[in-house]
Amino acid sequence: MNASRSKHTARVTTLTVLAVTLTAPVLAQPKPIPQETHAWDDKNLPPDRRAEMVLVHMTLEEKLSLVHGAGMTIFGPTDPSIVRSRGGAGFVPGIARLGIPDLNLADSAVGVTRGAQNSRYSTPLPSALCLASSWDAKLGHEYGALIGRELWDQGYNVFLGGGVNITREPRNGRNFEYVGEDPILAGKLVSQVIQGVQEQNVIGDVKHFVLNDQETGRNYGSANIDKRSMRETDLLPFEIAIKEADPGMVMCSYNRINGEFACENDYTLNQVLKKTWGFKGWVISDWFGTHTTVKAALAGLDQEQPGSKYFGEDLRKAVESGQVPLPRLNDMVRRILRTEFAKGIIDNPPVPKVVDVFAGLEFAQKVEEHGIVLLKNARQVLPLMAGSLKSIAVIGGHADVGVLSGGGSAQVDPPGGNAVPPPPPPPDQNPIETILSTVVYHPSSPLKAIRAHVPGATVMYNVGTDRNAAAALARASDVAIVFAVQPASEGRDVSLSLLDNQDELVKAVAASNPRTIVVLETGGPVAMPWADQVQGILEAWYPGMRGGEAIANVLFGAVNPSAKLAVSFAKSEADLPHPRIPEPAEKHGPFDGALETLPPFDINYTEGLKVGYKWFDAEDKTPQFAFGHGLSYTTFGYSDIKATAKSVTFTVTNTGKRPGAEIAQVYVGLPPAAHEPPTRLVAWQKVELAPGESKTVTSDLEPLFLSIFNVTRDRWELTPGPYKVFVGGSSRSLALTSAFDVR
Repeated sequence: MNASRSKHTARVTTLTVLAVTLTAPVLAQPKPIPQETHAWDDKNLPPDRRAEMVLVHMTLEEKLSLVHGAGMTIFGPTDPSIVRSRGGAGFVPGIARLGIPDLNLADSAVGVTRGAQNSRYSTPLPSALCLASSWDAKLGHEYGALIGRELWDQGYNVFLGGGVNITREPRNGRNFEYVGEDPILAGKLVSQVIQGVQEQNVIGDVKHFVLNDQETGRNYGSANIDKRSMRETDLLPFEIAIKEADPGMVMCSYNRINGEFACENDYTLNQVLKKTWGFKGWVISDWFGTHTTVKAALAGLDQEQPGSKYFGEDLRKAVESGQVPLPRLNDMVRRILRTEFAKGIIDNPPVPKVVDVFAGLEFAQKVEEHGIVLLKNARQVLPLMAGSLKSIAVIGGHADVGVLSGGGSAQVDPPGGNAVPPPPPPPDQNPIETILSTVVYHPSSPLKAIRAHVPGATVMYNVGTDRNAAAALARASDVAIVFAVQPASEGRDVSLSLLDNQDELVKAVAASNPRTIVVLETGGPVAMPWADQVQGILEAWYPGMRGGEAIANVLFGAVNPSAKLAVSFAKSEADLPHPRIPEPAEKHGPFDGALETLPPFDINYTEGLKVGYKWFDAEDKTPQFAFGHGLSYTTFGYSDIKATAKSVTFTVTNTGKRPGAEIAQVYVGLPPAAHEPPTRLVAWQKVELAPGESKTVTSDLEPLFLSIFNVTRDRWELTPGPYKVFVGGSSRSLALTSAFDVR
């Protein structure tokens, strides 16, 4: 066990490979292995050297066995070796004679899925978007470390998480798995998650590469965008993650990119990822996201998942015929072997055991308390004063029994079972569709937690399906708390509008009691046509296990909220860059072999650089709640700014009466010649302050974050001219201004 666990805590281009072999290769015979200990067992050797030493002893069959999966246990055995699988999303058999271990891969975006198979359960963490709203790098590191520990404890050695697709499409059903709309914030936070995972001797992942920003038509839609916008927005968080976290894997996505499938896209995989960024790990396909053999292999895909349709027997034939040169196959294998050595899974294999139940629960609550965003607090309705309340109405959202979670492959099994049992699935529904369509509530009751804060008051619950009954309860209560929910999942997109007439429910309750507070449990932004009618709004995201306790702690002031939005909330869908893209008339699932020949379903990102708050700023639109917005139970002031091209210094003061934390944000407006949106986030710091306390903050400015991408020269460049600096509490609340010149 290494020190980090004890603390709990190249490219081969098409031209190159074609030049190597223009005729069928003569396949080299593997060298005999000495009987003594393998030379590559020496931990002092660099991982590249160790991988090369193994590679020369491998047969063609052994090489091929590493570049595809052996199937999924959910569909039954497809390869005899799968009996050794831990039951996760994927399995790649090892090579015992060479000391190469099995790869056990588990979905783990917000906790290890299907945890009951190998332990009592896994910790259901709050959504990644909740984590992003903390803007807290240290918390992100701990988030990844917990997932990594629980993977390792359950016998897994590969993390299938690290989602960093920016929120181009606020209606994307997977936004809860990602870390917001800003590429720098997203890249910095996901880097910490990956580092935390890999410190546990688990291979890290960053996904979905790239532009998989909506679920509608995801299996064949073509995300069309210019290269500059792609590099500055969608690819930038991946670039940050590759440089700062060195993940072992990059997962390419389902969609097409400018007409070419992401898992066979030479520009993104070979040109950018492997050549420009120098990525040394391997590219793994999203599940059933491989569509060809030769094209995918030459474009940079290194491993097909979950089976061997393209990189099994077909790849063998392609190598033997010279269509895929042997050096390219060797490169695929070398990348996998090198990563296994570099990330410690060979030297420090998992030792399965039961996960630490209580540590997981405490941490999940901590993340939620740091990620809940107080959006509105009119007349200081919050925090609730327990001693002055005689009656509270709690309405809707199944708040009597649990909190909502995100669905799909990120779904973590709820300890004790689903708090709101769903109806049985149709008998002919395949297992994947069942996973994607089931709505799960974790058994953490906000109602129970609220009652614990006010033992002397009457706290009544109404399910919310009858608006008149809910309004009557609200009218008879001192305060009304409405829980509004929006299920979201991989495989389908959502509307910004709440389902099941919840908007009308909120309006009815607010009309009956002016002291109405809304707690939102959503996977991303929602429209709030009732925002002016209620006094308090809390965005709780998907709160994870112990979410009920965390929400109650914020409502009653046991925790002072400090989170800020990592996504903009539009007033309506009319304020977004595009109307909602309809589902294609001809629908196709992930197992449809016709996908390879379907014409592209175009998703045209004509807004280019203008993503999220940059769109609202450039188009002079007022959001419902701005990127970076979040209130506290205290107040903060800003003063004394000084700026240079290298750093920005300013003072933050707690001007209120409670201790609190302010996330101070630094934005920069580039020179007019750069032709950029008005401002971009370039730095931030979370500052803890006692009442009346002031602190001087210095934020370093990274040159990359001030640069634009010159497509003609294929490089990042600083634009000469005046740079404006803005500092404050959100993208629309910037108290300080300064400037500097770049010459």
